Amino acid sequence: MELPLLNRYELMWMIVLFDLPVIEKTERKEATQFRNFLLDNGFDMIQYSIYTKPLSGKDSCEKFYKLIQSNLPSEGKVDIITITDKQYGNIISYQATEKVSKKQPEQLELF
Repeated sequence: MELPLLNRYELMWMIVLFDLPVIEKTERKEATQFRNFLLDNGFDMIQYSIYTKPLSGKDSCEKFYKLIQSNLPSEGKVDIITITDKQYGNIISYQATEKVSKKQPEQLELF
């Protein structure tokens, strides 16, 4: 049986941005734990404090909102943005003066 593919409006991208204190040893440890938590849960690092993950719709986003909230560091600021794959496709990235093409995720399948 072939599973339905998500269209570019159903596939969501979660973007987690954060600014965490790293002056004290305990702050650095918490910041590292938070970054590792994101990586362990399938997020990709875009920049040192910006991580993204493709998700299969709003229900998946709700699950990760709660998961992230339960793993927040005690200090600092964390923002979560969710956009559709169509919107994510409009991002233009440069490294120095060179335009960089984005890595597209493999199509998600629903089981």
